[in-house]
Amino acid sequence: MKEQILQSIFFGNTLEDYIFFFSTVVVGLLFKKLLSKYLSHMLYKVIGQKGSNVGVDKFDQLLTKPIGLFIMLSIIFIGSTHLQLPSFLDIGSGKDLSVQNIISKCFSLVYIYAMFNILLKVVDYVGLILKQKAELTENKMDDQLIPFATELGKIIIVIFAVFIILGNVFGINITALATGLGIGGLAIAMASKESLENLLGSFTIFFDRPFTVGDIVQVGTVTGKVEKVGFRSTRIITFDRSIVTVPNKKMVDAELDNLGLRPVRRVKFHIGLTYSTSPEQIKNIVEDLQEMVNIHPKTNADGRVRFQEFGASSLDILVIYYVDSPKWEDLINAKQDINFKIMDIVKKHNSDFAFPSTSVYLQQNN
Repeated sequence: MKEQILQSIFFGNTLEDYIFFFSTVVVGLLFKKLLSKYLSHMLYKVIGQKGSNVGVDKFDQLLTKPIGLFIMLSIIFIGSTHLQLPSFLDIGSGKDLSVQNIISKCFSLVYIYAMFNILLKVVDYVGLILKQKAELTENKMDDQLIPFATELGKIIIVIFAVFIILGNVFGINITALATGLGIGGLAIAMASKESLENLLGSFTIFFDRPFTVGDIVQVGTVTGKVEKVGFRSTRIITFDRSIVTVPNKKMVDAELDNLGLRPVRRVKFHIGLTYSTSPEQIKNIVEDLQEMVNIHPKTNADGRVRFQEFGASSLDILVIYYVDSPKWEDLINAKQDINFKIMDIVKKHNSDFAFPSTSVYLQQNN
């Protein structure tokens, strides 16, 4: 009696087949998390590195969900091997358009996505390990190369996934497709001319090395710190903390000033004193300013202070000095300190700063 019930047929499948399917799915849901973490740890033993701060917790964070999806799809596939679609669903016209074939292709598509998603997360993890190692070195080139190499690896994986999907899921002849792409390569290159120029620009940046990640650069009206160099563009963080994306073609073609390569930073400006300042006061102010610039801990001995011009409303003193550091923070800190000292010296000699003014003389005719 029990066997007869289990062999009862509903929609083309026995009750035993349905029980097997749902039991498999339930067991998979119950043990999916455990299996995912177990497989993640096994994979970590192969890929992970001892002594790395990017440990198994980060690996689990990246891999547990993709592995869980892969396990669940595998369990569904195993459970469905005993099931057949009901005959009334087989309403497609032809083998390729049948419901069973469409469901099979959709399942294969998701299954391939799950497998390659695991590979993409592995590449992300390897990139994190390499990035951590690069941060321990003084060379900035590896900091720039690792994100680029990570993106390149992920693009190669995606291309392989696309070809596998086209060949195995949609039944496209890959050899014929590659031949077609070769024939139409010129048209594709012309259509994506700007993208190719940006890609070539990225290779030029890596081989020519006009700058590296962390350098402060000025390109056109954009000045800031290079955060990342990608395939298409370079990301720059400006001093007001905004993020500007500049195409790599422009980074190569435009005039680029790498402020980070300067051994020193020059500061040049004029101080305008009032016309009531005497020649003796000006001499003393110039001498004190020259001495202050020379002995300042952040400047070198190339600074110059000279009484330069008779301005429209001021006596102008030229101040030039060089901050002995390429860092932006050192520059602005030194400028602030020197500006305060300039104010003290001017006040010390009983002079004052001039501002634009106009004198009007009235003559009375008797």
